[in-house]
Amino acid sequence: MKTTEQTLQAEYRNRFERSKEYRAQVWRILCNDFFSTYIPASSRVLDVGCGWGEFINHIQAREKHAIDLNPDAADKLASEVKFHHQDCSATWPIEDGALDIVFSSNFLEHLPNKQLIDRTLAEAYRALKPGGVLMLMGPNIRYTAREYWDFWDHHIPISDRSIAEAASLCGFKILRQIDRFLPFTMSGTKETPTFLVRAYLRMPFVWRWFGKQFFVVCRK
Repeated sequence: MKTTEQTLQAEYRNRFERSKEYRAQVWRILCNDFFSTYIPASSRVLDVGCGWGEFINHIQAREKHAIDLNPDAADKLASEVKFHHQDCSATWPIEDGALDIVFSSNFLEHLPNKQLIDRTLAEAYRALKPGGVLMLMGPNIRYTAREYWDFWDHHIPISDRSIAEAASLCGFKILRQIDRFLPFTMSGTKETPTFLVRAYLRMPFVWRWFGKQFFVVCRK
């Protein structure tokens, strides 16, 4: 029987290996054209459930950290990223109040229960400095009820409303709550030309038709 780490390795390779170059291009645009508006280049940033590092490799920051249970991440991350190979819901090797930004994309729904989500949010609160920002993105069950369970490792259905409430209960103040942001997935779909990705980010009114992922921004 495969270990959890071996299962993660197989899942990532199966889903992302063929599209890794395209995904890198898209995430470079997302970071430069959208996420950078929330993240000053002087920030200390942690990517929770970093996967293959699409976000943390492309965001501009003074100090970069990444956490994931998948050991393959170590070989995918840029040299300036400090990788912490561990369970993301366990205590992070980060000092209290050390971070400016904690970012997590398409991770929380993979945790097997809500208690682990609460623990992860609590760790973010502990590690962020006063005024630090938590940014959460993931598939919104309100708009993905049919395709949500097409991924074997999806466990917890989450919406923009439920994750905002969970963050509030942990002590965060909600700064922005977008119910429809990006499309559901880049896996198994035709690659959208990158110029259209840039155009999409500049036209929020279009998100109402195509967006199926939430984006929630919280402040400690």
